[in-house]
Amino acid sequence: MKKFIVAIDQGTTSTRAILFNLSGEPIYTSQKEFTQYFPKDGWVEHNPNEIWLTTKKVLIDAINKCKKIKGKILTIGITNQRETTILWDKKTGKHIYNAIVWQDRRTAEFCKKYKTHKKEKIINKKTGLLIDPYFSATKIKWILENVPKAKKLVRKNQILFGTVDTFLIWKLTKGKVHATDATNASRTMLFNITKNKWDRDILNSLKIPKNILPEVKDCSDEFGYTDKSITKKSYPINGVVGDQQAAAIGQSCFNVGSLKSTYGTGAFIIMNTGNKKIYSKNKLLTTICYRLNGKTTYALEGSIFIAGAGVQWLRDKIKIITNASETEKIVKKLKSNNGVYLVPAFTGLGAPYWNPNARGIICGLTRDTSQNEIIRATLESVAYQSYDLFNAMKNDGLKPNLIKVDGGMVKNKWFSQFLSNVINTKVIIPKVQETTALGAAFMAGLKIGVYKSLSDISKNWKIDKKFVPKISKRNRTILLKGWGQAIRKTLI
Repeated sequence: MKKFIVAIDQGTTSTRAILFNLSGEPIYTSQKEFTQYFPKDGWVEHNPNEIWLTTKKVLIDAINKCKKIKGKILTIGITNQRETTILWDKKTGKHIYNAIVWQDRRTAEFCKKYKTHKKEKIINKKTGLLIDPYFSATKIKWILENVPKAKKLVRKNQILFGTVDTFLIWKLTKGKVHATDATNASRTMLFNITKNKWDRDILNSLKIPKNILPEVKDCSDEFGYTDKSITKKSYPINGVVGDQQAAAIGQSCFNVGSLKSTYGTGAFIIMNTGNKKIYSKNKLLTTICYRLNGKTTYALEGSIFIAGAGVQWLRDKIKIITNASETEKIVKKLKSNNGVYLVPAFTGLGAPYWNPNARGIICGLTRDTSQNEIIRATLESVAYQSYDLFNAMKNDGLKPNLIKVDGGMVKNKWFSQFLSNVINTKVIIPKVQETTALGAAFMAGLKIGVYKSLSDISKNWKIDKKFVPKISKRNRTILLKGWGQAIRKTLI
């Protein structure tokens, strides 16, 4: 009988369940999109029930597929959009407000007031993060203070908080397990990454009760069993890891200095820094890469809020493309960007700027500008933002010489080559590009002994494509100068 691991990959725009064989090859994928809600400028929400229903559907679909091919599922791993915040009634299991998504900027004003130099220094030292609406803490605070039902349930000790992984574990186990892993906990701005526990002082400062928070486990651990009423047979959940850290695991970034970047809805660069916490002088984040057997491996991270979401904007909002795949053909026809730059600060700017109030601009327009230049500028913007992050790492004394990439955008060969040109670094694409889900599968398999060690996991990683810089220093300088001017206009 063939053996498999199922990974649930709950992302910002869709939920997937992927059936992996024990060599880490995807055998079957079930995917379902769900609705994005934008109630106000800078607000981004999901309906937690939609997240749950899409998860249940794709998981059952993957289980049924396994039965058809006479296979056996050994364990389940979960990876998820990080920072997204859900509060629910622990008696009914119903959410008390929509999930506030990681992109949401509604707490920008509070963060501005909360952010004294001394306070940010303390927060940064304890959590590795900056005071920003991006993280879960101020989202929790907002719900507790603005949703009448929340106040009532707090008084009754009847409310629970979780990032998306926690919510799904709670639903899958029928309320038996309220837990998260260290990587997701480290993105809340409430978790002390040195002491590996929720920080009481920060909780008190934000008036968030500790009893609403989940238990924090290792990435490879026991997270309970799925309830038979949901999955007919009970399956163990043995791996949980936030999506970007999961991608680092799926890319076998286990050595100090190894680096990956995922180009999905947003883009995220993570560098493994081993047992050493590196505090950036250039506004990169210090975070947990993974925690195994109680031992923490740290990472340095840079976040780009809009990557693939920019292409979605071209498709869904201004409707100049019908699908993402056509962008490659379009931009190939252009010899240059003709001086057109787009800064996609649709929900503010992430690292290294951390400006929640910045808004997107297009500059360099002339009467000759067509929609093709705007399409190209959208793709280019992701490479330029990656350059900003690489530059920040170099200014912190780190010298990455190659980058492992994954995510939907790198299917575009033009983009992958342009990325290599701009960051002046070798770009490597792996054979299996479902690295986020793969990372969760690896963590689940590690717990039950399918994989004996991280080096055992590494044996499954293989190169598919390689891109090296093919641009002159002069042309790179000209491109980056134009980007720098565009950024300055955005930040005015």
